[in-house]
Amino acid sequence: MAENEEFFSINEDATYQIVIKKSKFIANVFYVESEEEAENKIKQIKKKYYDAKHHCIAYRIVEEDRIIEKSSDDGEPSGTAGAPMLNILQGSNLCNIIVIVTRYFGGILLGTGGLVRAYSDATKKAIQKSELLFQKDGFEIELETDYSNLENFKYYCKSNDINIINIDYSENIRIKIEMEKEKKDIFLKNIEEQKNNKIRIVELCRKIVNIVVNKWLKCQKLPKIYCNLKFNII
Repeated sequence: MAENEEFFSINEDATYQIVIKKSKFIANVFYVESEEEAENKIKQIKKKYYDAKHHCIAYRIVEEDRIIEKSSDDGEPSGTAGAPMLNILQGSNLCNIIVIVTRYFGGILLGTGGLVRAYSDATKKAIQKSELLFQKDGFEIELETDYSNLENFKYYCKSNDINIINIDYSENIRIKIEMEKEKKDIFLKNIEEQKNNKIRIVELCRKIVNIVVNKWLKCQKLPKIYCNLKFNII
């Protein structure tokens, strides 16, 4: 992930179906983190809708310091399907997502403009059905502490919006946490300043942190297609 980059993605898969002039458009959106995952999703959809005429795709995936993008019209007139689908992902700053729109041809030609609108609308509506994630640069930290310090540490994490991923209860307690990049230095400083030194850092690595977008988030901070929508609070 590039330095200081922030993105949106989806928290759950979603499907949307629309019929336009007897042609059926089925849009499926999936969260993916690699091209291999994306290609597997394409294979799954093609197998599921094996008798469909077109399976148009668009995806954007964050890989280290770059964004991988791909689109395909899959037999539709050039620029009428994959490109407008990808434009929606780009314009909405969505990453780690693949959209696959399957079309069952209904016998009536829609024309260039009609196809662009159909594939764009199906893409937008499928994305809008999924919960939105805000993705930003962060860190995963594994640390070790003793049982006497556990509740204090859990309270610290809750008070500072640090997510506890896992707690392993063994002889000593091992805890995995994740946090946004800007919180790391303060956290490490607080750990070092502990007089009793009950917490030991085992491993620290960079990762993408997912933050579920709550419905109180101001509309102007969201991609355009999400404006006026409500989101579930987890």
